[in-house]
Amino acid sequence: MDLGLGGRGYLLTGASRGLGFATARALVDDGARVLVSSRSAGSVTAAAESLGGPPSAFGTAADLADPGAAERLVTAAGERLDRIDGVLISVGGPAPGTVLEAPEEAWRDGVENVLLGPLRLVKALVPHLSDGAAIGFVLSTSVRQPIGHLAISNGLRPGLAMTAKALADELGPRGIRVFGLLPGTVATDRIAEIEDASGDAAAMRARTEAGIPLRRVGRPEEFGRVAAFLLSPAASYVSGAMIPVDGGVLRSL
Repeated sequence: MDLGLGGRGYLLTGASRGLGFATARALVDDGARVLVSSRSAGSVTAAAESLGGPPSAFGTAADLADPGAAERLVTAAGERLDRIDGVLISVGGPAPGTVLEAPEEAWRDGVENVLLGPLRLVKALVPHLSDGAAIGFVLSTSVRQPIGHLAISNGLRPGLAMTAKALADELGPRGIRVFGLLPGTVATDRIAEIEDASGDAAAMRARTEAGIPLRRVGRPEEFGRVAAFLLSPAASYVSGAMIPVDGGVLRSL
């Protein structure tokens, strides 16, 4: 199946590794050009080189919590990609904790990172998007049901999902699509770190897999292929949707 990605340009945040990088890999493999970003200059340089480097892949360091990052990213994307056909916005999770334990400062930081950073990027980017472009948000299954000990994420990601749905309504008349992805447990470096911190990684993995209908965690490339499809012209009638990529965990919703 030809996704129609040849020659198209995409900006991906939080994409030096994990789900964002897997999406960049899928896009480049199908002929697109990408600009990947994350907070670490060394990480984005390594990621872009791993993707083949120019003219297919570029990297630039940016932290969406920085109010000036959005304009810098849009400028870099315009200069290096020539055209911007879409964006995949991913931000790191806020600090863990329960509703009652998480300090107010952590909630404020979460709002800045999870909500305001992505919103600033969208506002800066929309005037530069090609007709028929796509805006994707990497969210979480916490959009549908809470995840233990991640109270701030549980509170904020559903708000970003509703913002994405509102954007789909606002931008639909221009032919710009907006969607969200709800990844379940995927075997990224971050998941490995959490498992190692538990003291018994194998036992934690077994408990996790027992709760997934497919009885296994996902692979980054499985998420990346879904995201690349949704960003592509092949998904031209998909907008306003929140799409789980979770092995069936949200099957009842």
